[in-house]
Amino acid sequence: MNHVVIYSLRRKHRALDEAIRKEARGLAPDHLRLQTLKRRKMALKDEIAMREMGLAPLRF
Repeated sequence: MNHVVIYSLRRKHRALDEAIRKEARGLAPDHLRLQTLKRRKMALKDEIAMREMGLAPLRF
């Protein structure tokens, strides 16, 4: 079951990566949106790493 969650998180991570690239390629990139997307991507990366190690993710 954990591998299904990790797979889903990786898909979200790739989708955020694509959204970041798309925003950055625009004529007038929104830097606040880029920063938000990058933070969400990093949070997902941390959650994936924690789940791969078998630990429960931290919730704030």
